[in-house]
Amino acid sequence: QVQLVESGGGLVQAGGSLRLSCAASGRSSSDYAVGWFRQAPGKEREFVARIRWNNADTVYADSVKGRFTISRDYAKNMVFLQMNSLKPEDTAIYYCAADRNAYTPRVRAYEYDSWGQGTQVTVSS
Repeated sequence: QVQLVESGGGLVQAGGSLRLSCAASGRSSSDYAVGWFRQAPGKEREFVARIRWNNADTVYADSVKGRFTISRDYAKNMVFLQMNSLKPEDTAIYYCAADRNAYTPRVRAYEYDSWGQGTQVTVSS
């Protein structure tokens, strides 16, 4: 099972940027996918973005398209989420998660196998 550790959260003003990192270790398959999800207080965990490890294919939620970019560093086993033009509604705990099924671009939280502990992102207005 993949172990994941997020970092990079913090407090930023609206319009600002943050970059989240997710360090992955212990993967047993040659190909898998990593997704970013977020959960705001009182709301369900929602999909943000996903990247397939081998070919870097990406999927984004409509709410972040054009503002967020997911990428990976193959050599360092790291996945990043660059967040630009942040809005107060982006405030949430952000989680990275691993999906052993790399082929289907899944966006539901229950379909992911491993989760990090989360990192808080707060955007002030």
